[in-house]
Amino acid sequence: MSEEVNRNSGFGSIAAAVKKIEGGKFLTFYLGSEEYGIQILKVQEIIGIMEITPVPRTPDFIKGVINLRGHIIPIIYLRSKFGMPQIENTEQTCIVVVKTRNLIMGLIVDRVCEVSDIPTNDIDEAPSFGTFVNTEYILGIGKFASKVKLLLDIDKVITAQEYDGIAKIVQSAA
Repeated sequence: MSEEVNRNSGFGSIAAAVKKIEGGKFLTFYLGSEEYGIQILKVQEIIGIMEITPVPRTPDFIKGVINLRGHIIPIIYLRSKFGMPQIENTEQTCIVVVKTRNLIMGLIVDRVCEVSDIPTNDIDEAPSFGTFVNTEYILGIGKFASKVKLLLDIDKVITAQEYDGIAKIVQSAA
């Protein structure tokens, strides 16, 4: 009888509704004082800041394109994308080259921190901030030692419409 009560109590359905984010290795980096992480499997390489060719009539967060060993790579300034103030580049500013969907792009970050192995149990879902704040691009919140790291779903940082626009920029620049 107690098994039947447990099965019908609804607790199983509540537990099933909680989405667990898969842990693993994340490249962590800073934008200002905030620490972010992206899945290491999405990272192609990390390069220093180089000359970026601006592309006219693009959103503010698209800094332009670079020629990386014969490949045209669009460069995204994550500070602008996230509504943060622009700052001058430092010796630690770098470009994290990532593959998202079928596009390779560079992300300008203030500084790269480390590769962290974050277990599944140390990742929580992104909190809901209501309908006015879009947190769709946050994969989860990683708890690491006494720090909190915002884990980004790099495939969702750029919207489908922005992705199409960036792909057209790459085609026209190539």
